[in-house]
Amino acid sequence: MSTVRTSDHDGGVRVLTLDRPPANAIDETLLTDLRGALAAAAADDAIRAIVLTGAGAFFSGGFDLGAPRRDAAQTARINNLYRDAHAELLGVPKPTVAMLNGHATAGGLILVLACDYRLGVEGDYRVGLNEVAIGASFPLVAHEIVVLRLAHARAAELLLGASLYPASQALRLGIVDELFPTDRFTDTVLRRAARMGAFPRDAYAHTKARLVADALARVHAETAADAERAAAVWSSDESRAARKRQREKLGIRPR
Repeated sequence: MSTVRTSDHDGGVRVLTLDRPPANAIDETLLTDLRGALAAAAADDAIRAIVLTGAGAFFSGGFDLGAPRRDAAQTARINNLYRDAHAELLGVPKPTVAMLNGHATAGGLILVLACDYRLGVEGDYRVGLNEVAIGASFPLVAHEIVVLRLAHARAAELLLGASLYPASQALRLGIVDELFPTDRFTDTVLRRAARMGAFPRDAYAHTKARLVADALARVHAETAADAERAAAVWSSDESRAARKRQREKLGIRPR
């Protein structure tokens, strides 16, 4: 069963729902399923816009900290999958709207920021980029997405402060464009997505491509050696200890 569910709505809007309980955490399966869902939506002329959201209380909690330790080949594979899935989400030539419905932390928030337009629901959930606090490095594609979407001061606050914020701060931080009460949220997101999908297809695709071209060029120019140096940050003793403390805090047992 896929970890990314799809549903189609009026106006050619396809909703992609991350569905990997309990936190829609990122692993090889979710990244592969997301790539497949994006490719299918991009290739279908009936689909005019894509909405990305999460099932349950989470949009996504980021990387699965309970996953078994990977060897070098497995690490390279997931790093490549991560790069490709995020580059494809950032560059897909159709409108993408993040429907921020719950907790979006670390890599989960990167998925939100990769979307063209971001709308959130008011509620009791957390958002933030806490990678530095748990000894995780930012893949280049994640860094490029953050600096493309956020003002420098807000990017520095999120990346270096490594805090998790209440959803009410998402607007100040630039994570979302608007916050809506629960009773208006879903209808508003679908209506806004349909509006963007109704724009002339080629004009939207051309304009979007120019907006993201420099970021994607840097991502695709990254050498294997550069990627390995970034991934090596995960492996230091201090980083491993920080993630162990995080797993203990969250009650996660490595599988």
